[in-house]
Amino acid sequence: MPSLNLAIARLINTGTDSFAIWVVKAPYPSGYVLRDCVWPAELNQIWQEWQQMFAGHSGLNVTANTAPQPANPLALNLGTTNSGHMPGYGGRLMQYLGLYLWRWVFDGPILSSLERSCGIAMGQHTRLRFQIEIRDPDLIALPWEIMQRQPGQSAISLSQDLLFSRTTSEVEPLPFLRTDQALNILLVLGHDENLELEQEASILQQILENQPQINRNYSGFAPCMVKTLIQPTPQDLIQELETKAYNIFFYAGHGLPGPDGGLLFLRPDKTLNGIELAQVLNRSGLKLAVFNACWGAQPAAVNHQAIPASSLAEVLIRHGVPAVLGMRDVIADHESHSFIKAFAEALRSRKPIDEAVAEARQEMLTLYKFNQPAWTLPVLYLHPDFNGELVKSIDEGITELPDISIINVNRVTSRACLRSLSPGGRTWFLRAGVTRIGRTQDNDIIIPEPSVSKRHAEILCRNTYAGNTPVQTYYLQDLSTYGTTWCLSANGWQQILREEVPLQSGAKLKFGNSGSETWEFIIEN
Repeated sequence: MPSLNLAIARLINTGTDSFAIWVVKAPYPSGYVLRDCVWPAELNQIWQEWQQMFAGHSGLNVTANTAPQPANPLALNLGTTNSGHMPGYGGRLMQYLGLYLWRWVFDGPILSSLERSCGIAMGQHTRLRFQIEIRDPDLIALPWEIMQRQPGQSAISLSQDLLFSRTTSEVEPLPFLRTDQALNILLVLGHDENLELEQEASILQQILENQPQINRNYSGFAPCMVKTLIQPTPQDLIQELETKAYNIFFYAGHGLPGPDGGLLFLRPDKTLNGIELAQVLNRSGLKLAVFNACWGAQPAAVNHQAIPASSLAEVLIRHGVPAVLGMRDVIADHESHSFIKAFAEALRSRKPIDEAVAEARQEMLTLYKFNQPAWTLPVLYLHPDFNGELVKSIDEGITELPDISIINVNRVTSRACLRSLSPGGRTWFLRAGVTRIGRTQDNDIIIPEPSVSKRHAEILCRNTYAGNTPVQTYYLQDLSTYGTTWCLSANGWQQILREEVPLQSGAKLKFGNSGSETWEFIIEN
């Protein structure tokens, strides 16, 4: 399936409201486009209005200094419906924010890249996989899922032409993912004073295991097995996950946002934070983690400013979990049950995770209407190297080594380094996931030159598989303020403008101005 990935980041040295939006992955070579833009006061205004009406938490600011705005930003004429009647205030607010977000993101060359990518997908008789990476923490809480090109057209997460999800490029490599023919779910009910846990566990297990009557005799549906743990200790949870018997982790219960992915309250006095959970989920070989809680995709905040990389979904993806589904805000029990039912049915019909989320979102829109936030609340993150496949199509043959044969399948078979070609220059060995390059001490490779940005670039190591054989691939991602990362090609030194480019052993690189020291990227077998 062709993919188009966008990234949005704040430009730190050009004013607090200046941003860059660029394509980091495209299905055709000239699709890697970039534009700089400013966050408009009108968009900030409507975002504040949205939070006052729909948010179940304290408001988050996009700009550090928000000027006072008129009381009613919806005085603009958004047109009428086909019946001649204006929609309600909530519907107009949702539509207005969706339209404005679209116009801000898809302007100029970005829209051209999207349209051509959709055309390529149509030519291949498939859908476009579209992913957005929000690198500025203050923008993560916005409902990007409601972006809408024109009134009357579908929101981007409801589109029939593309599959929408969020992602991040700052990830650990994917673990080995075994092939599955069934949904094997570990259902965990944590502490929550507002839930009758035994009753909630019974409801959720029935929803997840239920196969629609119309499809009872349809062999294409994947089987589903659910094991339930109610208020387990961290040790009990870890022990169960390490059996590696599950491909879905499902959590319902109380939690709190926090800097390390927040806290899951397994028991009133027993918690796990996001980083701790990520370690055991990675070891278990899970493909999907689902959080039926109001904080899973919401960043923590201090003084109305979001804390970077603090939402649970983002923390898990960064640590290599293939897919995470969380809620952006408070969701009612009946709404979450409706979503889970439709989502589980789509997964059991062997659809990719992002397609299953889209179908469940459409179901929620039908049940709870466009002008209610229910359909906007589920937020899906996919690892950039994961294709979203949870279970194999039934007609696909499966050839797989037995578990005892792949004990060392994740063994590192090579290592890479970046070597300075200056006299007496040093060599830096790269990390297995993301190696950060910049001027300050918090980077993995430190280049103390004035022309080098504080956080200048990253080298990403990702595991792909040729059959069951792991293959390590490396990519260079420019993050510098002015795109001052250089790579030597047959045509001389080429400037990388906030792109992600593949690296081959022997590549020559420069960071900063074109006269800075030369580095060589080497892969040692």
